[in-house]
Order: sequence, then structure tokens, then C-alpha cells
Amino acid sequence: MAFLSSRRIYSGRVINLDLDEVELPNGARASLEMIRHSGAAAVVPFLDPPTAPDPRVVLIRQYRHAANTYLYEVPAGRLDGGESPERCARRELQEETGYAADQLVPLLTIYTTPGFTDEQIHLFWAQGLRAGSPAREPDELIEPAVLRWSALWRRLGRGEIADAKTLTAILLCDAFVRKRPQ
Repeated sequence: MAFLSSRRIYSGRVINLDLDEVELPNGARASLEMIRHSGAAAVVPFLDPPTAPDPRVVLIRQYRHAANTYLYEVPAGRLDGGESPERCARRELQEETGYAADQLVPLLTIYTTPGFTDEQIHLFWAQGLRAGSPAREPDELIEPAVLRWSALWRRLGRGEIADAKTLTAILLCDAFVRKRPQ
């Protein structure tokens, strides 16, 4: 693919919108609307060792305007300029839940919707949580939700957990973190 040009259509607090002119690998030219995003980090916080029979995890129940409902999610947020994904994950965990983590382990970096955005979310899991005070932003309607792993899976089965980053992080933890010895 050859990048030919880009024109900024919109600049906002969270995203920018560009119109990119590209030559695709097959030689065709295309005008593509691209949402540019600084990236984000998300963390699955375990209150108990992840390999425990039915560990507790801390999710948040957050109102999302785009979905017009409350969603169960892992704590997550946007990377601030130049911030590392690990620092962002630690900051968002504390701001949204009040917890700090002794151990933060990377899972995977995913593209959220590569058809129209370059946003990547860096996924982590955490343990050794220490309680503190949250520091939520005024526009964040968040309630912490401590769930046993089995209860989390029941909610998942009923479609009550529908956030893609949360689903991905939970599945990765189940496949790779909970199955291995500490």
C-alpha cells in the first residue's frame, strides 16, 4: 500500500478524523476516512490469585452514551500524550476503581476496529491489589462491580457483558492466565 496524502477533517479531544488518499496493494486508489486515536490501555484486575478456583475480579459498570446504556467493562482509558500503556493501565485502574496493583502483566495489543480507526488497546491483567480512593472524571458514571469468575461467565453467557475489549481481555485471561501456575 502506498500512502499518497492526508487531510485533517476534524480535530477533537478524543479523536481526529482524516481523509487519506492511498494506493492499495492491488494498485487501486481509494479515499479512506480514518479516525486517529492515541490508543488506550485496559486491565483485568484480580482481587485473588487468577489461578484460584473462583477468583474475584473488579469490573466497572459504566454509562456509555454511544450504547445508551450501562455496560460492564474492565477499567480502561486513553493514553495521555507520551504515556506508556503500562502507566495508563495503572492510572485508569486507580482512577476508576481506587485500586493500585503490585503486579501488572501484558496480555496482548489489539486493534479495536481496523476498518476505520488506528486505535489500539493494550490489554493487561493485574494482581496484588491495594484499595484506595477513585479519582473519576465528572463525565464518568462508574460503579465498581466485584464479581467472582463464575458470576462473570454467567453474565457473559446472558449477554450482559458486551464490550469488545472486556470480552477479549476476559477470554485471554481464561485461556492463558488462569490455566498456568503462578
